[in-house]
Amino acid sequence: MNETSQEFLRFIIIGVINTINYYTIYLLLHLVFDAYYMVAHIAGFTVSLVISFFLNTYFTFKVKPTWGKFLKFPITQLFNFSVTSLFIFIFTALFHVNSKITPLLAVFITVPMTFVITGKILKRRECNR
Repeated sequence: MNETSQEFLRFIIIGVINTINYYTIYLLLHLVFDAYYMVAHIAGFTVSLVISFFLNTYFTFKVKPTWGKFLKFPITQLFNFSVTSLFIFIFTALFHVNSKITPLLAVFITVPMTFVITGKILKRRECNR
């Protein structure tokens, strides 16, 4: 198995952990605290983003976390957030899929694209100035 395949496998494992974190927060806010589904989505995404950064730096790509990478990481996730949000909205509002499961459906669409973007940001060398 080559390095990229190993990284993708680790990315999937971290993705499962992040999805559980996100979905737990999403359901807690949406069902227990009756938060609007998009508010629950944004809160869950934000918390899991921070956890994702550290798990992906240490475990997936085995690079040192830095403030520079930490500050750039959310920018890379903007694509993920936008596409995920769009599909959650489409599935929920347009296709009337139950809002309890729409985040899971959206994840399957975004994972491969997010892997490529995340790897490019976290593996990029930072310039020392």
